Amino acid sequence: MREHWCIGNKIHHVRGTAFAEDTSRLRTGTAPRAMAALRNLTIGALRFAGCDNIAAGLRKHAETPPDRSPPSASRDQTGQNP
Repeated sequence: MREHWCIGNKIHHVRGTAFAEDTSRLRTGTAPRAMAALRNLTIGALRFAGCDNIAAGLRKHAETPPDRSPPSASRDQTGQNP
């Protein structure tokens, strides 16, 4: 039982420190729950990408946006793929 609360506290601590969740002004409707879900998704994606330090991972990805490749050149003049 203690392990369950330990894991839960770690997630809340990461969301509170890395995302400043306690200072959020979203308080009505489903917005707080939606933002918590998005924050959890971000934490999960960063951990899946190998980031142990979530705050450092956020800073890294904020500085270097992903490369966007140009649209595919294999389309003909009508915009359709051959």
